[in-house]
Amino acid sequence: MIEIIPAIDILEGKAVRLSQGDYNQKTVYGDDPLEIAKRFEDHGISRLHLVDLDGAKTNRIVNYAVLEKIASRTSLIIDFGGGLKSDNDLEIAFDNGAKMVTGGSIAVKQPEIFQRWIDKFGGNRIILGADCRDNKIAVTGWTENTGQEVIPFIRHWRKQGINKVICTEISKDGMLAGPAIELYKEIREQDPWIHLIASGGVSGLSDIEALDEAHISGVIIGKAIYEGKIQLKDLLKYIENQD
Repeated sequence: MIEIIPAIDILEGKAVRLSQGDYNQKTVYGDDPLEIAKRFEDHGISRLHLVDLDGAKTNRIVNYAVLEKIASRTSLIIDFGGGLKSDNDLEIAFDNGAKMVTGGSIAVKQPEIFQRWIDKFGGNRIILGADCRDNKIAVTGWTENTGQEVIPFIRHWRKQGINKVICTEISKDGMLAGPAIELYKEIREQDPWIHLIASGGVSGLSDIEALDEAHISGVIIGKAIYEGKIQLKDLLKYIENQD
């Protein structure tokens, strides 16, 4: 059964969603991310994907106080990403309650540091962020495109010890137009044992069902929840059957 992982993206301390990663196309959904996190918890959600958009843009962790607030006042298992570029950033994230961290840009720009994190904390606590546009990896808050193909990128880091991957097709993100399911199927075909988490484009329950049928391990849902396209109560059948 696919794992349901709601997302809270933090910008200037508020819960927002961007469209296609564009900081100029933001919608604010709440002034207090903790209230949103508690609502998820009240509906039986156990996981949360928390993104520091300020950090992603400035290349350093910024919203660690928000992380600490949610981690200390809920029982949610939080994976945290955005702006983690140094050992100090990683320590701040873990010290403030993250159980896992996601690294994308650093895996491209400072692979030796990312490898050190994997070796120290293991491939279950360090998640690879494979964010792509037209199958090419994008970094630095999705503002910078690289020439690296997404599947070879994932394959490389799998060999280095990564077990979990969050893959976002940026063109789908925040658009409510359906996920990049063919891309996810192709990734799964290349590596059936990978813990692959789909992100971007989920618009309704049918998208979750399609991802589940494709044996995708998890799905991150953001705008569809905030816009009421998916009701939290309708996710109960997935939540109750989580391992």
